[in-house]
Amino acid sequence: MSNFTHLNEQGQPAMVDVSEKAVSKRTAIARSIISMPPEVIAHFTDGDIKSKKGSVFQTAIIAGIMGAKKTGELIPLCHPLGLDNCKVDIHINKQQEVVIDCTATITAKTGIELEALVGATVAALTVYDMCKALSHDIVIKETKLMEKTGGKRDFKRAE
Repeated sequence: MSNFTHLNEQGQPAMVDVSEKAVSKRTAIARSIISMPPEVIAHFTDGDIKSKKGSVFQTAIIAGIMGAKKTGELIPLCHPLGLDNCKVDIHINKQQEVVIDCTATITAKTGIELEALVGATVAALTVYDMCKALSHDIVIKETKLMEKTGGKRDFKRAE
């Protein structure tokens, strides 16, 4: 049998049984990076991009938090979790890319990585949606787990 945690002894999809796991504080940080053409970046002022739909980053922050809260509804075998905290930070880096960091925290028996990943992804999709009137040449380049603590093992990606 494989080491995939979401398969039972018969190889069928299954939710991981966390009933015997210890409760611990768990934190995860996920990052999405968006490549934007100059005509979109030109609208960046006062720490945000302004569009006809309103403040892009403020809307994306709210969307990212909402997405993280709905992760258990979106990912079939993911446990539904009540987040202790969720924070979305957005900035433009030196390469003129939009960088979205989503940090999710919970004290529970199971991890929070998917919530952070979904939060960063939904925020990135919201940036795309709000800026597509300016250009369709917007690329969500990557979404990745940057760090996690709590549970069996910690993880930290080199920048």
